[in-house]
Amino acid sequence: MGDNVEIGVYKTSQALALADEQGLDLVEISPKAVPPVCKVMDYKKFLYEQKKRDKALKSKATKVIVKEIRFGPNTDDHDYEFKKKHAEKFLKDGAKLKAFVFFKGRSIIFKEQGQILLLRLAQDLEEFGKVEQMPKLEGKRMIMFIAPKKGK
Repeated sequence: MGDNVEIGVYKTSQALALADEQGLDLVEISPKAVPPVCKVMDYKKFLYEQKKRDKALKSKATKVIVKEIRFGPNTDDHDYEFKKKHAEKFLKDGAKLKAFVFFKGRSIIFKEQGQILLLRLAQDLEEFGKVEQMPKLEGKRMIMFIAPKKGK
């Protein structure tokens, strides 16, 4: 609202003349009201400000990053530790973790081993993140999601 606020009921032609006089636009604020409520303002500037506000809100919105870590059902301890360190780093950086065991060919007979491996990972990463989805078999993959803990 400007500094010269005039409240009252005007004919449309009067209101338009008033806006024209100031080099501004007559903008309808609530058309359903009786009589309709209008405001004298610079419409282009209003749209620009609104765009700027929307952009600022959008930039503040958090973007969820999902990092993946892939294991085989028979991943050895050294590889496991190596991948666990990466998983830890991803969670510390605030990314979501998608850990999965990929079963190639006949290795599907090691489903239990895959599940044990993922549960072991969940346990080892307990202080950095919480399990969002328990290990679930989808086709030839067993997938588990871990979300970072909000501890900053």
